[in-house]
Amino acid sequence: MKYKILILSILCACPFINTAQSSDFGNWIIYFGNKQINNKWNWHHEVQYRNYDAIGDLEQLLLRTGFGYNLTENNNNILLGYGYIASENYSAGTTDKHAVNEHRIYQQFTTKQSVGKLKLSHRYRFEQRFVEDDFKMRLRYFLSLKLPFNTNEEGDYKWYASTYNEIFLNTESSVFDRNRLYGGLGYKLNKSIRFELGYMNQFFENSGRDQLNIITFVNF
Repeated sequence: MKYKILILSILCACPFINTAQSSDFGNWIIYFGNKQINNKWNWHHEVQYRNYDAIGDLEQLLLRTGFGYNLTENNNNILLGYGYIASENYSAGTTDKHAVNEHRIYQQFTTKQSVGKLKLSHRYRFEQRFVEDDFKMRLRYFLSLKLPFNTNEEGDYKWYASTYNEIFLNTESSVFDRNRLYGGLGYKLNKSIRFELGYMNQFFENSGRDQLNIITFVNF
């Protein structure tokens, strides 16, 4: 089932396909999966297919997984994970690309809370990054807000608004790495599956980029 959903998410991006080229506006197709092993342990896994210009001009393929442990029921989770990131970066001022491979180990703590109908999530992540022959470390703080629409008496809903901000900080001299600001509209198909379509601005110290994000979430 989860593979069919991932394929469906990719097909949803087809209307945005153009001739492959370097562009300042990118497209990210994302799958997030979470398997609840028991009331304490969970398995997280994700695939992110990132493009410079819709489908066909690959910027980055990110594969990430990890095992988490619930400190309290549903609200506080610690996780240890691994990620593989294959990037194809353009050389400055040219149309030439060069491949960069990264292996990443990370630890994170996620805590959730509700304020009325508003649902908040805080995630603190520490990364150890093996980028080719270089080693780097990075801290990330992620704050997300989700506001359901037309909640029924049982607290269930179909449509919701979603927004988040995530800041990345290096442990070396150039501390600020990047910031991501996102806003989108989500649809909850059932208790296990939901989709989001949104816009993300990612800015660095001296530049910035915009992305269209197509996201699938699966909990099983």
